Amino acid sequence: RMFHDDELEESEKFYVGQPRVLLLIYALYNTLVARSEMVCYFVIILNHMISASMITLVLPILIFLWAMLSVPRPSKRFWMTAIVYTEVAIVIKYFFQFGFFPWNKHVDYTKDKPYHPPNIIGIEKKEGYVHYDLVQLLALFFHRSILKCHGLWDEDEKGDSSSNKGDTDDELSLTGGRRDSASLKSVNLAASVESIHVHFPEQQTAVRRKSSSSISQLSHRSSFSSHRSKREQILDTFKNINHTTLSLYFPQCKLCVIKSHCGLCCSRTLQVYVPIRQFFYNLIHPDYSAVTDVYVLMFLADTVDFIIIVFGFWAFGKHSAAADITSSLSEDQVPEAFLVMVLIQFGTMVIDRALYLKKTVMGKVIFQVILVFGIHFWMFFILPGVTERKFSQNTVAQLWYFVKCVYFGLSAYQIRCGYPTRVLGNFLTKSYNYVNLFLFQGFRLVPFLTELRAVMDWVWTDTTLSLSSWICVEDIYAHIFILKCWRESEKRYPQPRGQKKKKVVKYGMGGMIIVLLICIVWFPLLFMSLIKSVAGITNKPLDVSIKITLGGYQPIFTMSAQQNQLKSLDPNEFNEFLKSYSSDTAALQFLEGYAREDITRADLEGNSNSLWTISPPSRQKMIQGLEDPKADFTLVISWSIQRVLEEVYPYYIKAPSDSLAKPIKQLLTGCKWENITVSLVQNKSEEWWVLNQLGKRRKTPDEGLELFIFSDKVSPPSLGFLAGYGIMGLYASVVLVIGKFVREFFSGISHSIMFEELPNVDRILKLCTDIFLVRETGELELEEDLYAKLIFLYRSPETMIKWTREK
Repeated sequence: RMFHDDELEESEKFYVGQPRVLLLIYALYNTLVARSEMVCYFVIILNHMISASMITLVLPILIFLWAMLSVPRPSKRFWMTAIVYTEVAIVIKYFFQFGFFPWNKHVDYTKDKPYHPPNIIGIEKKEGYVHYDLVQLLALFFHRSILKCHGLWDEDEKGDSSSNKGDTDDELSLTGGRRDSASLKSVNLAASVESIHVHFPEQQTAVRRKSSSSISQLSHRSSFSSHRSKREQILDTFKNINHTTLSLYFPQCKLCVIKSHCGLCCSRTLQVYVPIRQFFYNLIHPDYSAVTDVYVLMFLADTVDFIIIVFGFWAFGKHSAAADITSSLSEDQVPEAFLVMVLIQFGTMVIDRALYLKKTVMGKVIFQVILVFGIHFWMFFILPGVTERKFSQNTVAQLWYFVKCVYFGLSAYQIRCGYPTRVLGNFLTKSYNYVNLFLFQGFRLVPFLTELRAVMDWVWTDTTLSLSSWICVEDIYAHIFILKCWRESEKRYPQPRGQKKKKVVKYGMGGMIIVLLICIVWFPLLFMSLIKSVAGITNKPLDVSIKITLGGYQPIFTMSAQQNQLKSLDPNEFNEFLKSYSSDTAALQFLEGYAREDITRADLEGNSNSLWTISPPSRQKMIQGLEDPKADFTLVISWSIQRVLEEVYPYYIKAPSDSLAKPIKQLLTGCKWENITVSLVQNKSEEWWVLNQLGKRRKTPDEGLELFIFSDKVSPPSLGFLAGYGIMGLYASVVLVIGKFVREFFSGISHSIMFEELPNVDRILKLCTDIFLVRETGELELEEDLYAKLIFLYRSPETMIKWTREK
């Protein structure tokens, strides 16, 4: 060992011997220390999500437009601004908690109003008004202590003083310019000189963003020299800034700039404008940049936000808290809030993709600024008015905003590091394994996603290929990548020659395919069976009506049962009901599909609820029909016309999910309907009919009818659109369509042997990669030549055989 210390060795042994829980606590603390700035960001955003006021809005915007864009880390000025601002916010909130302010006298009435001015500003009186601010201040002081502990709190001043020793001639002259800038105090510009100062490194040590490829080094050198001449002009301007600054920005104010009030305003304006302009200039034109690519993570964040919008769209609209997107779409209704949110989210994803392909940092900065201000203005000022509830009471909107903040952080990191100089292929094609293979195939199965991506890449990428040729290359590359994954898997798990396939492979892959095919074939039956028996909802009747007509004359009886007249069976009645059919197999088979809560007993009064109004001629004809002995029904003539109607009353009614109610023949004795009596009652000049059921289960002295209704379960509203197709509809739309794709997979193999059975695809894969590479480097003529070579390769089977041989 070059260095050995007994105390350090003993300390390491002591640390290793500690309990795992304590080691975990140490690790969490070290992680907290290493990412203390992220903890501060999280607490600030959380505080704004809970408070949602103008006071807490400032720091999140500064995080995404200042702190996360600073290279290499946020400056001391930002952290001091955050600390001082938090302290001032705490004092302001405390001051406005006193009860003598007018808006604090009706807190219970105004606390839920989103557009109440104190609620918007953040000075309303409430419990725990300062809890999150104190946690935020604690996190900021913790980060400040960490920076001081590591000597990073005063890093800017120390770095400026120490870097002067090793500067080049240009940097020495710039340092002299900075020393001369002390005279700017007369115009209050001394604070902005630090931000104006920029180090310009030598050509030999500079690692430029666009100098990563050897092909474009010469063009970069020429552009660097021209850019260096522009820098020298800027340096000369900054050297004499104490004499010419005001004349450069405001030529008409040369003589009176210091003496007049206009000069003071100009100097204050420059004091704010120049550092901001220089900050974004250095961000767009960096001297050093660690190029990275986090577009995939940004896309995933946008996808999560898209999913939140789809399943929680009701949180972004008015009077839609109980809405369901599936039920709304099944009724051919598109909510306006859902449509607007989806279009905005999709539009931002398309713009982000265009900026990524064009690799324009300036466009990304502009888009970041517009998006940060636009999202915060919409979420905290417009959305509460649309939904008529505060942002802090909208959980879905809070979740959407938090994911969007993650996107803002990733975008700031992408801007700070710069876009990659080359975008080669899909991010899922970087490795050749089963995970990438299945994810890539799943990506290609999403409707229109592959086509949309290919067209957008063709639009925003410099190329000489036509759209059809571009899609051809993409399809060939995707096919070759899939073959490469399979060939790599065959190398990792080789199959000896002449040895039969293992049972694990046969039963694993083959068994899974068998189960999958069986599930597809029998899915409609299983779905329709389980959707109502397991997840079904009881659909009890609300009204039961009876209407009886004799011989086509005026209805003699109309009666309906509602509310209290519709009763469910208690457990004892239900058990007795089942025992009465214990010897009837058909009835028991029917009753298997119904539970006690599915059966409803309707008690209908025997007296008709309407008078019998019939003309005298019709009445006379009806009497004649009843007196006719050749009629199909028998009569008993007395003071009141009375007769027995045999086998006309169904007694058991099935109420399916549709509107057609049917009698249940399985529960009728001998499949015969029940008997009822019909009598006409006369009271002076008024007449009405009375009906009575002879074989009622519940024996009562009152005349009336008894009816049992069996209600079929209905599917839940979220699955009603799928269950509405029925079994045949599901077979036609699911089984047949999927069966068509499966049949193409099993029957179209012979036509693709020359493109599928390629032993080694490395050369073809390299050719596709070379096409992507020369396209990114701007060699468009070479791109045409390589594309022609690829097309010729697929047109010539003999050449394909030579190219795909094992090395």
